[in-house]
Amino acid sequence: MRVFYRILAYVIAAEVAIQAAFMAYAIAGLGIWIEDGGILDKAVIESDEAPFDEVIGFAVHGINGMMIIPALALILLIVSFFAKVKGGVASAIGILVLVALQIFLGLWGHQAAIFGLLHGLVAFAVYGAAFMAGYRATKPAPNPEPVAGNAPQ
Repeated sequence: MRVFYRILAYVIAAEVAIQAAFMAYAIAGLGIWIEDGGILDKAVIESDEAPFDEVIGFAVHGINGMMIIPALALILLIVSFFAKVKGGVASAIGILVLVALQIFLGLWGHQAAIFGLLHGLVAFAVYGAAFMAGYRATKPAPNPEPVAGNAPQ
């Protein structure tokens, strides 16, 4: 379970990097599309047609952030109870709380830009917390001290 915990934690950190990459991909594509004469308005946003190929980055970012990463964080919490990683449960709870905060900040970012700014900053906290949780799980579990009467001779 310790190895599974470590892998899950590192996968969450990798997912945060994927989130950033796909967002940058989508924004770059949007910029190129606008430079080529595209006009971004409400009709384009509400349309089911993709105005440029890189728009898929927005969808991947949304699906990843609203479904995959929260599911991984919840699984990490469940696994943490069995993994015997020092501070593992607390780390998993912290990661789950940060992921929940990320979701709310991402949604609120559609109402006020400051929440979008915070969404970007909290992503660093999710990445760091997940990476450190994975790193801590590489250390072996502490062995219990032998009882005086049961010490090997």
